Amino acid sequence: MSKSRPIMIVSGVAAAAVLLGVVSYTATRPSSGGGGAGGSSAVAEVSADPSAGVYPELEAYARRDASDKLALGRADAPVVLIEYADFKCGYCGKFARDTEPVLVKKYVDEGTLRIEWRNFPIFGEESEAVARASWAAGQQGRFWEFHKAAYAEGAKEKGFGKDRLAALAKEAGVPDAARFAKDTDGAAAREAVREDQEQGYALGATSTPSFLVNGRPIAGAQPLETFTEAIEAAAKAAAKPAKAGQ
Repeated sequence: MSKSRPIMIVSGVAAAAVLLGVVSYTATRPSSGGGGAGGSSAVAEVSADPSAGVYPELEAYARRDASDKLALGRADAPVVLIEYADFKCGYCGKFARDTEPVLVKKYVDEGTLRIEWRNFPIFGEESEAVARASWAAGQQGRFWEFHKAAYAEGAKEKGFGKDRLAALAKEAGVPDAARFAKDTDGAAAREAVREDQEQGYALGATSTPSFLVNGRPIAGAQPLETFTEAIEAAAKAAAKPAKAGQ
């Protein structure tokens, strides 16, 4: 059963939602019949024009909060990649395993790129639960370790029930299991996930993964080159001195 929702255009971000519509999305859906090759349960047949424009309305969604536990890289990095993703999405896992580590090594580690995570659960209760669990792991400084464990090859096929989430937290090195369990089910986790989710829908995202690179929309687990081109173009633009009067 599809958990993809129609675009939500919220007052104040209507223009941004329209702008994101320049990218063609095909909604991801859970597999209707067992796992296919590789066990992916998501379809990510999307197109992203690498020459698509950059929009200030979308660039403004970078939080650049130095205390954000679900972000990697300098808060003042010239380029921010915002990722809207679901831990049950096979193509999100592919991006996490194959592409993101390259971007971290090439751009985050040397200060050009910041990656900001947004929980965007679209596959039902387990998606919501693992999203809250990732936030809870982050409160103990282990979000990215949890992210790696949850996106490991074959991890999502084991499901994200309560015992499995506890096991992932242990694998990620979350030090306080009792606090993790309490935080996962707490109001703060629910509110944080809801805020991320509503932002994604308001911006027009209907599938996972979806990205913004300094206001440039990218849909789906595109090839590495799509991201490197967008990041380098954004870094070049950020390095240009502002014109007089701007």
